Amino acid sequence: MGILLRWFGAFALLSASYNPTNWNFYRWAEVNYSAQLPLTVLLGLILAVCYIIYIGATLRSLGAFGMVLVAAVFAALIWVLVDWQILTTGNSALNIWLGILALSLVLGIGLSWSILWQRLSGQATVDEVDE
Repeated sequence: MGILLRWFGAFALLSASYNPTNWNFYRWAEVNYSAQLPLTVLLGLILAVCYIIYIGATLRSLGAFGMVLVAAVFAALIWVLVDWQILTTGNSALNIWLGILALSLVLGIGLSWSILWQRLSGQATVDEVDE
């Protein structure tokens, strides 16, 4: 259940930042930044902190190569679905949602990697401490 919550948190963060609907920070800030500048800056900074936490934890657990590899797996999966004509590339809103889904899965796997690794291998991971 914790893995799903981590993935859902990443999905919520990405879709709150930008999505094809009008209900996202980017579109809200575009319209309201002049009238609500302090609130826009505050919400932007909160989103930035959340991104730093998610990306930092994912980089620490998977590394940059691991992130690229996981993203490539999801990109190849989407490619296969398009090739089998299950998905089409004509719907830009669907493409954006697929991108958000793929990126959220990368971040969710990165946050949950130590749990997944322990369940798959039986080995616990610990953080390295530089002294």
